[in-house]
This record gives sequence, structure tokens and C-alpha cells, in this order.
Amino acid sequence: MTSVAGTPQTAAVPETPGDLSAAHLHPHPALAALTVGAIGVVFGDIGTSPLYAFREALGQTSAGGIDPTEILGVLSLALWSLFLVVTVKYVIFLMRADNQGEGGVLALAALARRALGMRSRIAIVLGAAGASLFYGDAIITPALSVLSAMEGLRTIPSAAHIFNEGVVRALTIAILIGLFLIQSRGTAQVSKLFGPVCILWFVAIGALGIWHIADEPSIVRVFLPTYGISFLATHGVTGLFVLGAVFLTVTGAEALTADMGHFGKLPIRIGWFFLVFPALALNYLGQGAFALSRLEDAAARGVPFVNQDWFFLMAPESLRPALIILAGFATVIASQAVITGAFSLTQQAIQLGLLPRLRIRQTSAVFAGQIYLPAINWLLLIGVLVLVIQFKTSSAMAAAYGIAVTGTMVVTTLLAYIVVRHRWNWSRPLALTAILPFLTLDLIFFGANILRVIEGGWVPLVIAAAIGLIIFTWVRGKKIVSAFEKRQSIPLSDLASALEKRPPERVSGTAVFLTGNPHATPGALLHNLKHNKVLHERNLIVSIRTADRPFVDEASRAKVERVDENFSIVVLTYGFMESPDVPRDLGVGNKTEQLGLDPMRTSFFIGRNTLKPDAEKGMPPWQDRIFLFLQRNASDPTDFLKIPPGKVLELGEQVTV
Repeated sequence: MTSVAGTPQTAAVPETPGDLSAAHLHPHPALAALTVGAIGVVFGDIGTSPLYAFREALGQTSAGGIDPTEILGVLSLALWSLFLVVTVKYVIFLMRADNQGEGGVLALAALARRALGMRSRIAIVLGAAGASLFYGDAIITPALSVLSAMEGLRTIPSAAHIFNEGVVRALTIAILIGLFLIQSRGTAQVSKLFGPVCILWFVAIGALGIWHIADEPSIVRVFLPTYGISFLATHGVTGLFVLGAVFLTVTGAEALTADMGHFGKLPIRIGWFFLVFPALALNYLGQGAFALSRLEDAAARGVPFVNQDWFFLMAPESLRPALIILAGFATVIASQAVITGAFSLTQQAIQLGLLPRLRIRQTSAVFAGQIYLPAINWLLLIGVLVLVIQFKTSSAMAAAYGIAVTGTMVVTTLLAYIVVRHRWNWSRPLALTAILPFLTLDLIFFGANILRVIEGGWVPLVIAAAIGLIIFTWVRGKKIVSAFEKRQSIPLSDLASALEKRPPERVSGTAVFLTGNPHATPGALLHNLKHNKVLHERNLIVSIRTADRPFVDEASRAKVERVDENFSIVVLTYGFMESPDVPRDLGVGNKTEQLGLDPMRTSFFIGRNTLKPDAEKGMPPWQDRIFLFLQRNASDPTDFLKIPPGKVLELGEQVTV
């Protein structure tokens, strides 16, 4: 088992005027193009919620029969949830709390950590919790979305006997496998279609809503919050179960902040206010009006009212196949956005030191955000397939969905309080006044979804707990290893003084020693002197730091400090959304750069310590085994740091953890 020195360390690096943000990818893009792109990526998840959200919420009331006031109450709760959670909390408030244009739970955690300074542990713990919950969401979203779209096939009377539950499930599995298989090729080309397809989707669902609103125009009264409040007041525990299902209408809201760095705030806000929110509201109103008309028809004929797949049944039978195909494309796009988000979040977690190094492939030479992580891709696919096979229907799976998202929202709100209080320097009363209403709303939804743990809500909790354990073990194990290396190290200045008195034999060329602590002598350097008894004519002690911001200007990348004629210290700083490239940033092969190293005369030395578990100290044996497994399966540092394999020498010793 090995531990590698020189991998990225997290540091609160001061901001500089040269810091970059979303402008990295879009220097002067057309607002219309960015808005179309945002509609295709940001709103895919929340945009496909009408497939199942109203059906599931209404289904929670159906045990004792449904009356018109219950339909109106459920619909009122859905619309006000969209307004309060998405519009007020995310679009108006949280999108202001960006980290140099970037959003999402880890970007917010990094911003909060910078604001807290020495008290930053709470921000990291919250960020790790939010990231852990996100992975549960990332597994459920593709399974639920695609399966709910394919279930629309069963609403076609002439084909219902063909598309039974097993066939629908097989089609869903085939689509999902195909989606994950193409990830390694990148999605830069097909992603150009995401925006236009999603615009067509929102226009279609809005038009369906308008068509049925015309049958029952009085449905617009549900904009009065009294219908929702009255429903909760009169339905007790059932009202909480309904509220948990109503939350499905806002799942995907977190993407509004997570994707800010790709599209900017204005395009996302334009897309929400002028297309997405109106289309969703109209569709939910249409589903409510349609359900009311069916309820009245059932009462007139004296037959029981049955909760149905309202979304697809709204469409005329002749148009239903086209709607199902469009829904299939929309749910695949929503799934793609979540998969891409999982890749991006993992890259950030690695850079921030929360997860071990994983193999990261750039799939586009043009777009920096187009990355592929094989390990995450296959783990997500396995999880998604297990969910489809285990739960069988979207209704069964819906119970598992909300709890991960509500948990992430609670974490986001707590991080927002830290930013508002300590970064924006609001007074405590003002910060609490701004945050407490949002936190109260989040906790109400979280509590409502906790009631559904037995029905399936345990799934994302188990996934989040497993990821959280991995993060905790990795951070703790690295801390133990770092402490050992610190105890064993000697100051670089002391070594430099000793070598002046007793100089070793010199060899030509440049030696680059990678280390976590630039002012301590790297273990690889000591081993080289001890066993090879030589010193290169030029020696660079290189340390890699990760800033609490997404990007670092190239001009601020390398800081060089000359120790003496033998040694120089180089600190390379990267943003948490960037991938290290050590040879490039040391100027290997580029003599115009500050360091300008000759590639034929440069060797890289990496300290690779062999780890051995110690039952007497450090972590418990079971946690030692987890840490050693993670260390063993981490990607090779030469790949992660983009160092040519033929230029690397590895030296080390045994370390107990």
C-alpha cells in the first residue's frame, strides 16, 4: 500500500485581480445562445418533474377517496413550492452567493471556508455532507426520469398489452446503459441539441396545460395559498406525506446554482422567468384541471375516481406517442446533466482533498468542463440499474427521491448563512432574518420526506452514508500520513546548510521533487542523497495547492522562492475546478517561461510511502482497511499530475496508519 507525496493540498489562497470565473469558457457569448444552453442543461431535471410529481402527490391522498378540495390543495402546494423554493430561494437569493461565478455545494463550501478562516472545519463537514447526498440524487434521477417517461407507453390503449411492466423496465435499462456507454466519447456535439429539444419540451407541456385549463378555468384560484394551508391544516399526517411528494416538483432546483459557472446568472434567470416557470405552472394547472374534470365525470357516472398518469393522459391519443418520444429525449437530457454534474463534483472533491485521485479524461479540446471519470460512470450505472430492477416502477422509486435533495438543500442553506454572515458581513439578526425562512422551509420538506424512509427513502441515505464514510476515512487517513511525514521531515534550510559544509557529488540536469510541505525536505530527496549519494545541479521543491476558488489566473499559477544556489521552492496553485499539469506549469520544454526546463535534462522524484496498518494507533482496523483500499485504487500520480511516466523516479519508506 502506498502514499504519494506531492498531491494537491487545500489552502485558502488570497484572491488576486487576475482570478477567472465563468469567463474562462465564455468570453463574450451571445446572451440568447447561453440562455438556450441553460434551458437544455440547468432545467432538465426540474423540467421533467411533471411526469410524476402531481400524480405522486395526489396519490398520497387517495386512500380514503379524493374530493375537489384535495386536488386544489395539492396543486396550490405544488405551485407555491415552485415559487418559494425555486424562484425566491434559488433564483433571487442563492444565486447571489457564488464563488467567482461558480455555484454548487462544494463551491459554496469553499467560499464559506475562506470566510471562516481558522474555523473552517464546519464548512468542510457541511460540504462533504452535501456532496454525499448529491451522489444519492445522481443515482436516482436517471432511473426515475427515464422510467417515468417509458411508462407513458402504457397509456396508449392499442399498445398497452405489449408494453407491460417488464417490457417498460427492459426499455428503460437499455436506454440507461446506452447513455452511460457514450459518456467516454464526450457529449460536446450532441449537447448542442439539448437546448432546442428542451425548449420544444417546455412549449409542449405548457400548451398541454393551457388546453386543459380552458376546460376548468377556475383552477387558477389555487394561486391563493389558503388552499394549500387549509389542506395541511385538515389532513394531519397525510398532509405531511403529501408535502413530501409535492417536493418532487422542485427537485432539480439545486442545478440553478451548480451550473452558474457554465452559463452565468442572467441566462438562467431569463430561462426560468420567461419559459420554464410559466411552462411548469401551466402544466401543473392543466393536470389539476384535468383531474377535476375526471373527478366530476366519475361522480356523474357513479364510478370510483382513480389516480392516473395525468401527464400523458392529457394528450390526445393520436399525439401521445410523439409526447412519449419527446419525454424520452427530455429525461435522457436531464439524466445527462446529472451525470455531468457528478463528474464535476467529483473533480472538485478530489482537488479539495475530500476524495482520492481518480482517473479524469478530458473529452473535448474546446470545452474545459467536458470531463469523463470512468470509475464514477460505472458506479453510477450499477446503482441506476439496481434501482430500476429493485423498485420496478417510478411510483415506488419516487419515495426514495426527495430525501437526498431536501438534505442537500438544508446543507446549502446552512452554508449560505455562513457566507451571508461572515463573507458579506451582515449582522447576525439580519443574516438570521434572511436565512431562517428558507431553513424552516427546507426542514419542513426534509421532515416530510423522512416519513418515507421505509418506502424507499433509505436508499439515498445509505448511499450518502457510504460516501460520507469514504470522505471521512480519506481525510483522516491523509491527516495521519501527513503528520508522520511532518515528524520525520527536516527543514529544507537545514539541509541546504548541511550540504554547503559537506557537498555531495553533483550530476547535471534538473531534479523536481514533489512534496506537500515546500519548506520541509522531501522524503524522496533524502532517499536520493542517502542511497544514490548525488545532488542535481538544479533542484526544484514543488508543492501543489488548491485554492478556495474555481480558477486561478495563469500569471498567478507559479510562485518561485530561491533558497540558495542548489534549491528553489515552487508553489503551483490551481482552482478547485482545474486539473493540475505540472510539466506545463513548470515550463518544461518552454524556455520563455519563468523556469524554462529542458525536458531531456529534467527528472521528477515522487515520494511513495508503503502504508501498513497499526492496530495500536491511528484509525480502527476496519477504517484502516478502507483507507488502504482507497489508497491502493487511487490513480497514479503521474497520470493525475500529467507527468511523463518515463521521467519519474519513486522513492519512499513504510508508514503505519
